Amino acid sequence: MKRYVLISAMFVIILFSTANNVFSQVKIQKGQTVYVPAYSHIFRGDNAVEYNLAITLMIRNTDFKNAITVKAVEYYDDDGRLVKKMIDKPIKIGPMASISFFLKESDTSGGIGANFIVKWESDKAINVPIIEAVMVGIRLNQSVAFISTGQVIRE
Repeated sequence: MKRYVLISAMFVIILFSTANNVFSQVKIQKGQTVYVPAYSHIFRGDNAVEYNLAITLMIRNTDFKNAITVKAVEYYDDDGRLVKKMIDKPIKIGPMASISFFLKESDTSGGIGANFIVKWESDKAINVPIIEAVMVGIRLNQSVAFISTGQVIRE
């Protein structure tokens, strides 16, 4: 009986801490600056052969009721130099909508340490958007695909 009570108590503690952790991950903000790692190429094999990748930056508004305004999307190379401003003027993204930016596989200007800086804001405190870079490369019968998630650097 004691063992059953102990196991039940441990289950409740784990369940509560997991649920608490899930709820604490919901972020509400009025704006952020987000750093998104990206890779225009990676190295493969013993000889470090370059493997070029196409990059798609995705910005997903996760709020059901409110739009966000993307103020800047900037692409930097591995030396920290601005390579390209992806937008000329602010872009509104409606509730639950998404926008994407694409860099061709042949565009290796960013290098292996490339990154995006995304600045967004909203009139109200809202669910923060999900901002990710998806990298894909295909060669004959071999393909590589992975996602890099944005990291807030300023709120």
